[in-house]
Amino acid sequence: MPKKPITKVSDKLTKASECVNVYFYDNAYMVEVTGRDKNDDWSNIKLVCKDLSEVVKVLEEVETLERES
Repeated sequence: MPKKPITKVSDKLTKASECVNVYFYDNAYMVEVTGRDKNDDWSNIKLVCKDLSEVVKVLEEVETLERES
C-alpha cells in the first residue's frame, strides 16, 4: 500500500523549531521545517511549492504549530 503523500507540515510535525528555511529554485521553492513529530522525536519536512503564495500558506501553518523549546 503506498504511503499517503505529505502535503502539510502538520502531516509530519506537531511542534516547529524557531528556524524555517526557504530555498529559491529556477521553477519552484522549497520550504524546510524542523521540529518534533507525534512521538516527540526530532524530524524535518521539506515541501516543494510552485509559487510564493504556496510558500506563504506553509509559513502560516507553521505559525499555528506549538514551538519547540
